[in-house]
Amino acid sequence: MGQNLVTNNVSVVEGETAIISCRVKNNDDSVIQLLNPNRQTIYFRDVRPLKDSRFQLVNFSDNELLVSLSNVSLSDEGRYVCQLYTDPPQEAYADITVLVPPGNPILESREEIVSEGNETEITCTAMGSKPASTIKWMKGDQPLQGEATVEELYDRMFTVTSRLRLTVSKEDDGVAVICIIDHPAVKDFQAQKYLEVQYKPEVQIVVEFPEGLTREGENLELTCKAKGKPQPHQINWLKVDDDFPSHAVITGSDLFIENLNKSYNGTYRCVASNLVGEAYDDYILYVYDVLTTTPPPTNTTISAFQDSRADGAPQKIDHAVIGGIVAVVVFAMLCLLIVLGRYFARHKGTYFTHEAKGADDAADADTAIINAEGGHNNSDDKKEYYI
Repeated sequence: MGQNLVTNNVSVVEGETAIISCRVKNNDDSVIQLLNPNRQTIYFRDVRPLKDSRFQLVNFSDNELLVSLSNVSLSDEGRYVCQLYTDPPQEAYADITVLVPPGNPILESREEIVSEGNETEITCTAMGSKPASTIKWMKGDQPLQGEATVEELYDRMFTVTSRLRLTVSKEDDGVAVICIIDHPAVKDFQAQKYLEVQYKPEVQIVVEFPEGLTREGENLELTCKAKGKPQPHQINWLKVDDDFPSHAVITGSDLFIENLNKSYNGTYRCVASNLVGEAYDDYILYVYDVLTTTPPPTNTTISAFQDSRADGAPQKIDHAVIGGIVAVVVFAMLCLLIVLGRYFARHKGTYFTHEAKGADDAADADTAIINAEGGHNNSDDKKEYYI
């Protein structure tokens, strides 16, 4: 005969209620009873011999004995026995597992304020749980990996501590670091801490005036904008590799120079500093002639992390390049002349010269003329070719 008695294992959170079920598939009027882990009878049919009022009858029939156990504690954990009085008797076992949720997570950091580029350590502790908790970390929406240690206490209780180490940047300021406790007895159990990161200033020079080219005789007004954490406590103006104009006026973060001339050309730097460090931005000034209309390269600013030697003034003419261009043009003209000369020489016509034949042998001039006239028609043609 197959097993006729059925039950189920139960997991219950400490302090809550467990339901123990003994079910009979095909009952032949046999008696059902429920025993505790010490094999003491809790219910015999619908009668409770055990004097523990936490056990209450939920349902009794020929096919089922359903009992509730309220305010469950760790001492209630164990194997309960459903027994059916047959020949031989049948038994089925229901294991009750008591879950103990951890206490509120404890979140601690090694330092409250961290400077950018430095490492900090945050610990999260889940105390007194059963089974041991699992701790996960998030920074914003980015998962992070911590290092966990598990300490076993009494009655299979555990305390878990996870340590998270991370290097912070200025972008982490105000970002939440979240410790998430994963345990079967609780849901959405977490604690969070907002990072406080100090960082050195970010500096930017803004041209307030003029809007276009900086020409001789005009004024120049620059504003240095700097932000950091903490806020910059000092802002200084200087001229790189040169003396500052004597009549330049500095008011707080503003620089004002009137009546510009070319002697003021150069790189002007704004330096801002706080407790973390300092940073700067550069402005390259080039003063143009009053009549300049075609915009050459404009004055520029260079951030603290760029090469401060960058040149924003019009670039000098490269004489080697110009000489090369002239040489190419002269060479092309010479080639053109040679080609034209050969062309005209090839297309020039031939011409004839007629010399008086026998004139050299005449006794006098008259005879020579007569000989020349007489022999003109019969004379040989002499051709001269010019190439």
